[in-house]
Amino acid sequence: MPRVLLVHYTTPPVVGGVERVLARHARLLAGEGFEAHVVTGRGGPVGRGVRLHRLPCIDSRNRRVLAVTRELEAGRVTPAFHGLVARIREDLRHELAGADICIVHNALVLHKNLALTAALHQLAPQGSTRFVAWCHDLAWTNPQYRPHLHAGAPWSLLRTAIPGVTYVAVSTDGRRELAALLGVPKAQIEIVPNGVDPAAFLRLTPTGRWLAAALRLWEQQVVLLLPVRITRRKQIEYALHVVAELVRRELAVRLLITGPPGAHTPGNRAYLDELRGVRHRLGLDDQVVFCADLPGPRGGRLRLSDRTMADLYLLADALILPSRREGFGLPLLEAALARLPAWTSDLPPLREVGGDAIHTFDLADPPAAVALRLIHTLMEERGYRLRRRVLASYTWEGIMRERIIPLLTRLVGAARP
Repeated sequence: MPRVLLVHYTTPPVVGGVERVLARHARLLAGEGFEAHVVTGRGGPVGRGVRLHRLPCIDSRNRRVLAVTRELEAGRVTPAFHGLVARIREDLRHELAGADICIVHNALVLHKNLALTAALHQLAPQGSTRFVAWCHDLAWTNPQYRPHLHAGAPWSLLRTAIPGVTYVAVSTDGRRELAALLGVPKAQIEIVPNGVDPAAFLRLTPTGRWLAAALRLWEQQVVLLLPVRITRRKQIEYALHVVAELVRRELAVRLLITGPPGAHTPGNRAYLDELRGVRHRLGLDDQVVFCADLPGPRGGRLRLSDRTMADLYLLADALILPSRREGFGLPLLEAALARLPAWTSDLPPLREVGGDAIHTFDLADPPAAVALRLIHTLMEERGYRLRRRVLASYTWEGIMRERIIPLLTRLVGAARP
């Protein structure tokens, strides 16, 4: 697999957005089989499978770098600057040996270590390594930074495109700004947004992570949660018919029915068999999941702990509870804490708990009408739309698979100009 170097002034545990992005890139590349190396001035290891190389003189807060930076801010380019450039250039040349791609985060467009910028301008056109300039922040377009910049080199390097280098912006507006700064067509600049790891952000348990991946919950448009044991009074078949209507409208749906058959009525196992039959007749074998039928992540029977149940509330878009009778309605309390909209049959105990904050329906209502109300209500909720937009376009795994790996593969396969 290709050897990829990722270069930045610092890495975690130094706190910063770019540091987090670089670390995530490195870990994902290593996970995809790339030989990932991080070259940094200051920081620690970023993850399993990623090799760390420290070059103190690329740290923006290195003592020698700070001394040169003070001279540059006064507009003076001294022998100390040229000496530092030579030192960094030779250190980097050693690291670049055998590298297929070198991804430089910010250092080609930001002034925090101009000796590093100059060294990269000298190295990028040489050798067989393909360079990528990942541009998060631009010194010349930020009013906060303009007082620190002067006419001529080396400051002009921050607005000079290097032939053969691939430039990456993290947004459409960033690409527009970068293209204007460098004087190149926007089409020459790639867009690769930043992302999020939803499982890590939500602090899912290992079982929760496994369920999200195995059931492809991140990819769905609607995930419904029915957290009940399988008993006839829960009227679970009604929820299956609601799902069938959502599928008929070409929505990607999952319905998660969490419980096993109720333990105290022998007929509940027969009811589960009936529900499996209804699922099959409706063509919902993929969309309707009986968690009691699932194996665990390591084989054996899946066991849903209280913590994993909390995961399912975080993974769902709505609670559905079509019970014929309820004594209280505990799932409403849990749904409330997870900020999950609740759709329930119109029962006094459920109205008592949920008040006017729940959506109710009569079991005599056609499932098609309930499905239509449910999806229209969700689509009017900006929080739901934002969540699904992020999950569709801004997960790190998706960005790596759809944008970063194709970009790097193309660069490795392209001839050096």
